[in-house]
Amino acid sequence: MGIFGALNTAVNGMRAQAFALENISGNIANSQTVAYKREDTSFIDLIPDAQPNKQFGGNVIANSRATNTIQGDIQSSATGTFMAINGGGFFVVEKATGLSGNTPTFSGNDLYSRRGDFTTDRNGYLVNGAGYYLKGIPVDPTTGNLTGSVPELLQFSNSFLPAQATTALQYQANLPSYPLTPNHNTAVAQSELLAPAATYTGGDPRTVGAGGTGIVDGSNVAQFLGDSISGGAVTAYDATGTAVNINLRWAKTDSSLYAGTDTWNLFYETDSTATALGSPAWINAGTDYTFTDGQISPSVPVITLTAVTIDGILLGDLTVTHGATGLSQYADNNGTVAVNELQQNGFPAGSLQSVSVSDNGRVVGTYSNSRTIDLAEVTLATFNGANYLKRLDGGGFAATSESGAASFGSAGSVVGSSLEGSNSDIGDEFTKLIVTQQAYSANTRVISTSNEMVQDLLNTLR
Repeated sequence: MGIFGALNTAVNGMRAQAFALENISGNIANSQTVAYKREDTSFIDLIPDAQPNKQFGGNVIANSRATNTIQGDIQSSATGTFMAINGGGFFVVEKATGLSGNTPTFSGNDLYSRRGDFTTDRNGYLVNGAGYYLKGIPVDPTTGNLTGSVPELLQFSNSFLPAQATTALQYQANLPSYPLTPNHNTAVAQSELLAPAATYTGGDPRTVGAGGTGIVDGSNVAQFLGDSISGGAVTAYDATGTAVNINLRWAKTDSSLYAGTDTWNLFYETDSTATALGSPAWINAGTDYTFTDGQISPSVPVITLTAVTIDGILLGDLTVTHGATGLSQYADNNGTVAVNELQQNGFPAGSLQSVSVSDNGRVVGTYSNSRTIDLAEVTLATFNGANYLKRLDGGGFAATSESGAASFGSAGSVVGSSLEGSNSDIGDEFTKLIVTQQAYSANTRVISTSNEMVQDLLNTLR
């Protein structure tokens, strides 16, 4: 190869170390950049064609080696729309190509990123700190199922969530074996029970099946309130979202203390202003609840309240679900109903207040009616050759023929309220920096030595 070949090799070595230095400087500069993927340097030796006993050490070139599959540290954040990927995969994103009025326009070309510092802009899009717009799949707010399979730009406007009428109650409770009703008297047998039919001038409020009317009219409200105990209350909604309170009361109609069967009737208030004879105030649910040794027998998992109207507001038919063992009758020192669960499935209309990202990768909307609804699912893309993606400004990537096409599904998991840090380690980069500096200096030494040899050669010719 000779002296001049050594000069060329040294120059190429300096070029290779300068290339490595540029990668190192970029890695150090981006040590705090969200989800930055460092670029390592790979050196390749170039060997000229020659006989085995005539081969030289060869030349060198430097190439970049991507670390797209190496994850950075994940740190929690107080921002609900920030997200990180734990494991493999990339967010599917898109860059705006321009503006039409105040609304961004897009080309429809998918890009990819690990940068998850997304926030909502004025148009309701989720945009990260580098200007990439998040894509995902919308969720049906009623069923919770995805509405498609192809990622699309996610935009959340301040739309209204329609009201949902109450159609079902979940109700579980323990009824006291001896109810301390206002009219009870421990010295008087059966005083804790619903008073005899003759006491109710408007008709016996017991279940229709037991010969009663199933109604407490306005003239008997005081007597009924004294013969029963509160069973709790819950706010329900009609189809327009109008709120109304469903007040429940329990009255014991028979007891094992008096050689009978522990039996209860459930009532709901239909008119809180009723005072006149013949005006229904409380309605019997129409079911005898019987208990043996504290357990309901036979079981009453579900009942239906038909054409429920409360203070003039029509709710329609309501199913009341107790479950097989949701009701019990055990001793209670307070003599009151211990409500374990009383919930309903309706809600009023509400406007979107904020969005956040859950740990299952769903974008969740919080509405002014305190409802939280899944709005979309964040899509993650994977590649067979992730390290061959083309790097773009701002932590973006574009697919190439070497990376292969994106596939959706089997990737890492999304972690809400978190951010992935840079995978560049400053200590490691400074170590590389020292080695690179020394290698660069060694190559300059080869050049100076070759120069001295050439000078010696020229001096012999004088």
